Amino acid sequence: MDGTGGPAGAGRTGGVASAVASDRGGRDRAPTVLPPDDRDQLTDAEDDTEPLPAVPSATTQPPRDRQGADADASERERERARSLLVPVADSEPRERPEDPDVAPVLPGRTAARRPEVRAVGPQFDAEGGVPCPWCSTPNRPERHFCARCAMSMTRGEDAPQRLPWWRRMFADRTAEPAWAGERPRLRRGFGRVWNWVVGAVVIGLVVALVMNLGTMIQATRDHFAKRAPVGPSAVKASRSYTGHGAGLAFDKLNNTWWGPGIDQAAGGEWLEVTFDQPTRLLDLVITPGTSPRADQLSESALPRRIDAQITLADGEKITRTLTLDQSAGGQRRAFRVGEVTAVRFVLRSAYDAGPKKQVAIAEIEFFGPSHNNS
Repeated sequence: MDGTGGPAGAGRTGGVASAVASDRGGRDRAPTVLPPDDRDQLTDAEDDTEPLPAVPSATTQPPRDRQGADADASERERERARSLLVPVADSEPRERPEDPDVAPVLPGRTAARRPEVRAVGPQFDAEGGVPCPWCSTPNRPERHFCARCAMSMTRGEDAPQRLPWWRRMFADRTAEPAWAGERPRLRRGFGRVWNWVVGAVVIGLVVALVMNLGTMIQATRDHFAKRAPVGPSAVKASRSYTGHGAGLAFDKLNNTWWGPGIDQAAGGEWLEVTFDQPTRLLDLVITPGTSPRADQLSESALPRRIDAQITLADGEKITRTLTLDQSAGGQRRAFRVGEVTAVRFVLRSAYDAGPKKQVAIAEIEFFGPSHNNS
């Protein structure tokens, strides 16, 4: 027995019984159960279980029998505590499950049922009809498309051809309408108006081309024609400086010159040439100053703007404005005038004009088409 007056194993037995009683009463706390070997090694100071209250016995037994009864009760309590333990199997490696025969799939979605395509049945009223040129299926005579393959019943050269635009524009509106699939595209808004505008523009261009066909042909000939010099039959001027008459401007020499004999720009003074018969002029070359040398340009004023008044064979007069550069040597200008009988050159302005300088023109040359057929 221990110091409390009970047997030595009563404290431990009472602790086990208390743990069992607590578990039965409501499981207030988890029982602390140790293996038998470890439980026997606990001392009274380490054992924190509460002893069971002593039950008075009706008959007093001798000490030897009481110790045997207590040992039997302790053993029963131990067996009861062991029965409350849940056996735990030893951990074993988990085996990998075998692959299933059918692979897992996601749940499917409900889809609309596919329509069933049924073959075209026989046409009982197509006896003696026209066979389709594509699948040879007989069809009723009034059909334009096959009832089986939906292809056109006309094939090759028998099919109607698309008319050109000019025939569609002036087509008969009362004619039989086109079949389905061969109808023209619908035009809305400005489609039809745009067709008429384009047609009017095309017709206008054709008319203009016809009216100016001769001028265009002549311009092409003038562009590729070989040039030849043309000389005037008579020359005159409004006034001339002494020793520098009008004829020196057309003598084919560029070291002689014509001058009006007055200073400044000499606006309004003129030179005039005439031809004995109507002549076609293509180009014009004017050499300003007293000579073509650059070191002699400052000796006189240079013509800047000249008005060429042209008289044609029918009496019509045309004015061309020629603007010259302030440079030495001949300056070529396109003339392109036909049936010319006279040309008057009128001075309008000049370069480097001053009170002690007069305008000078060294040479004026005319060029027309060459008569060499080669």
